[in-house]
Amino acid sequence: MDVFAVYGGLFAVAFAAATILPAQSEAALAGLLATDSFSPAMLVLVASMGNALGSAVNWGLGRGIERFRDRPWFPLRPAMLNRATSWYRRYGRWSLLLSWMPIIGDPLTVVAGVLREPLWSFVAIVALAKVSRYLVVAGAVLNLM
Repeated sequence: MDVFAVYGGLFAVAFAAATILPAQSEAALAGLLATDSFSPAMLVLVASMGNALGSAVNWGLGRGIERFRDRPWFPLRPAMLNRATSWYRRYGRWSLLLSWMPIIGDPLTVVAGVLREPLWSFVAIVALAKVSRYLVVAGAVLNLM
């Protein structure tokens, strides 16, 4: 098995999972951990980097995409974006600790861009959330083995 292809594939899946594209990075990470063929630390690092970078793309899209909110092709339903916006306004940047969650996580990262969250704080909080989530997945898989 080509190590670069494995890590590159995990990075790509984790990146896609952080955007509006459907992907299951937790399943990919768990499957690779279960093979016991790769460094768990490296797998968590690669998945975390890919997922955080995908969230940063969402942040960038949020910086300029607000003007397209009412268009029929807009990727986030208005109700979902409105819910994420109100959540973000209520709890502030710390709501980004939930960026790993299904359904609300991706819209939160877009809203952070819309509401002009500074990139440095965005990356720090999102990276903390993403690394923590993957550490929990790795811990669960490795304790079951």
